[in-house]
Amino acid sequence: MMNLKQLALATVFAVGSSLPVMAATAFVSSEKDNVISIIDVTARKLVKNVKVGMRPRGVLLSKDQKVLYICTSDEDHIEVLDLETLKITHTLPSGPDPELMALGPKGRILYVANEDDNMVTVVDTVDRRVLDEIPVGVEPEGMGVSPDGKWLVNTSETTNMAHFINTATSKVEGNVLVDSRPRVAQYTPDGKEVWVSAEIGGTISVIDAATYKVSHKISFKIPGIRREAIQPVGIRITKDGKWVFAALGPAARIAVINAKTYEVEKYLLVGLRVWNLALTPDEKFIVTTNGVSNDISIIDVEKRKVIKSIKVGRMPWGVVIK
Repeated sequence: MMNLKQLALATVFAVGSSLPVMAATAFVSSEKDNVISIIDVTARKLVKNVKVGMRPRGVLLSKDQKVLYICTSDEDHIEVLDLETLKITHTLPSGPDPELMALGPKGRILYVANEDDNMVTVVDTVDRRVLDEIPVGVEPEGMGVSPDGKWLVNTSETTNMAHFINTATSKVEGNVLVDSRPRVAQYTPDGKEVWVSAEIGGTISVIDAATYKVSHKISFKIPGIRREAIQPVGIRITKDGKWVFAALGPAARIAVINAKTYEVEKYLLVGLRVWNLALTPDEKFIVTTNGVSNDISIIDVEKRKVIKSIKVGRMPWGVVIK
């Protein structure tokens, strides 16, 4: 016999209109199947696939965690998924081929990298309109906002630069040359450094946010793996600023980096062509998107060990966790 709570949860699954209560929920975009896969990270299982627009890539939670913003790249806009009803309620404007996004600290302003027009679009998520367009380098992708919201860093894949943008003026005030094909930019929690991955260069550049100078460069060496197969993409930094986890693409590894010594301390074997990754809010687990093996890996952070792989849609790309 079911109690009332169990019956209510069973009804939710049957109707499929909303999510059950879960301790940690991951939302994974799959480029090929045009779905958002919803994963119960605690139970380590796929809960549901939600159909969205064409070629979803970057995903981002609203500050109140009630909606999911989705870069539907082949639709040339941002779709907004209500996380209670699991329905697309509306779209937000962007330039052509949006890829990654970042929110301002108050959660109203959305910054979108548009790969095909070399622009960062500034969007008001409440009024649903474009406030500004900021010219940057060729093929913009990475988007990192400083903790105080005063600076936005965008990476341009073909120009091989990290652009420091003053969010008050929407002007580029600094350009930093990094290695080939920079993908992701992440500020450290204290706002003093920006970590930028270079996919083809095979490195991560650590940029001093005050001077716009590369202070450290991290390279990778994995026994039995060709150097050109080590392609850093996704980066996540722990809230205490002590550890950095980096996805190494075709190398099928996550690098565990000591953020104080800038040394790689361990490599974790995950699925094929790992693109991006996200930490659970309590930072006990990491979820990675493995684009060729069409699955995600769940990593126990304390044990530094992969504990589960879960099949999702084809070509998983982006991931966020609430």
